[in-house]
Amino acid sequence: MSVTPACVLLVEDELPIRRFLRPSIDAAGWRLVEAETGQRGILEASQNRPEVIILDLGLPDIDGIEVVRRVREWSAVPIIILSARGQEKDKIAALDAGADDYVSKPFGVGELIARVRVAMRHAARQAQPSADATIVAGDIVIDLPRRVVTRCGQEVHLTPLEYKLLTTLARHAGMVMTQRQLLREVWGPGYAEESTYLRMFVRQLRQKLEKEPSQPRYLLTEVGVGYRLRLE
Repeated sequence: MSVTPACVLLVEDELPIRRFLRPSIDAAGWRLVEAETGQRGILEASQNRPEVIILDLGLPDIDGIEVVRRVREWSAVPIIILSARGQEKDKIAALDAGADDYVSKPFGVGELIARVRVAMRHAARQAQPSADATIVAGDIVIDLPRRVVTRCGQEVHLTPLEYKLLTTLARHAGMVMTQRQLLREVWGPGYAEESTYLRMFVRQLRQKLEKEPSQPRYLLTEVGVGYRLRLE
């Protein structure tokens, strides 16, 4: 029985980038659908139901952030933003609008393909939450049903807010979360601008969980945007 390949929708108006990505997406065993405009991207998303959307922000007809908003009205498909360097505000706005991740231009195709795989795994975990009761990041193990966190086999005591922050990152493991997203989910809507709280608690988590807190391996900072929990 043949297996239907996963569909990746690339919404990108620059033909050289589309040509650059075609061989790698094909080599990964995925089916590629291309769209040159935001409106066409929305149409292709509704018709093809892709597993992942790779979306450029600078489109000729409508802004990529608007594409995210419209797709999010009816779909939870993972959306990875392609963005030029130095546009942190746009990337944050896209992530807050519902995108799942971003890759800065210029980018390495290997990194983008890896991010697509992470997005697919994340979507699979969301579809089958019971299968991911335990999340492992190197020597850090998060046992969600038991609410226990261990490092190198030793239980680590976390405060309720530290635990909530860690599990929020863990439920989106491999994906970047903006500071506002984390503040709203962990502290509540009234704390969306209190980035000092977030930095302090991330620092505390690193002290407890990272072998070298000043050079974190798992609790990563996405400069100007937010944080990411890296799995290995």
